[in-house]
Amino acid sequence: MTSRPLLALIPGEPAGVGPELTVRALQTALPADVLVLADRQTLHHAAAALHLPLELREVTAADPSQWEAALQWAREQAARAVICPLVQERETIAGQVDPHNAAAVINALNLGSDLALAGQVQGLVTGPTHKHVLKQAGFDYSGTTEWLAQRAGTSVVMMLAHSRLRVALQTTHLPLRAVADAITAESMERTLRITHLALQRGFGIANPRLLILGLNPHAGEQGDMGDEELRVFAPVIAKLRAEGMVLSDPLPADTAFLPKKLQQWDAVIAAYHDQGLPVLKYSGFAEAVNITLGLPYPRVAVDHGTALDIAWRGVADLGSFAQAIKQCAQMAMHRRQ
Repeated sequence: MTSRPLLALIPGEPAGVGPELTVRALQTALPADVLVLADRQTLHHAAAALHLPLELREVTAADPSQWEAALQWAREQAARAVICPLVQERETIAGQVDPHNAAAVINALNLGSDLALAGQVQGLVTGPTHKHVLKQAGFDYSGTTEWLAQRAGTSVVMMLAHSRLRVALQTTHLPLRAVADAITAESMERTLRITHLALQRGFGIANPRLLILGLNPHAGEQGDMGDEELRVFAPVIAKLRAEGMVLSDPLPADTAFLPKKLQQWDAVIAAYHDQGLPVLKYSGFAEAVNITLGLPYPRVAVDHGTALDIAWRGVADLGSFAQAIKQCAQMAMHRRQ
């Protein structure tokens, strides 16, 4: 058996850039073995649209004993991949979403989750999905992160990262008026513990250092601009510091991202989505990835949408997709150690 980790690779929405990026990634030397979970015809059609070679060898999820021979075949040459085929109801038309194909996307996510939970793959890489079309098809789908967390029965934290910055979120897709009420002592402690443990297990950082952003302007200005930093943040920070965690005081977001300050910390904990992510995306959008912390396996996704308007044209940036595979492989290797 190879020492390379085996990752399940899910292209996501078939009419978007996911199949294209999958085909293009398979033309390169990958840092891991991959088991593609997708509709075979869709991948072949995407390859044809891009004028790229692609050979696929089918295996079944129910019989892992046949995987190694197929994976060895794929290692021998680029543009080869092993696939667990998930047949769509209708043929994919690039750029045109179809609710009839939503079930194949959900089936791929479910199969990838099952394989990862069973330890048959060591990580999960996911392309962009289309929330509206999945909901339109009748799935109670608020996002892939939430879907995988529910199946694993775990609490999770969303982190976006690139080579120079990691940002984890206390809250994710909430209206701004709901953010303050959503940050409780319990939820904050859970976020910090999940992030701390994930940095140890998935990134090999023995004693993670977490920079915590305050909720309010100037981190509350000693209560003059909001008291959450004093009432919620400070007691949690004191409790976890007593256990040995390295945590900052709540810091103003407008100065926390100065490069010299960031060098002292391993990750930033943002209070809400648009507090931390604009800085991260501005500083490295093409290589940024979305990491789900708290799952019992590494899961990394691209940090962009389905890009229906440019699907299968060969112009989409491969950077985030390639980085997602690389990051997931690295996290899988750290977990082995």
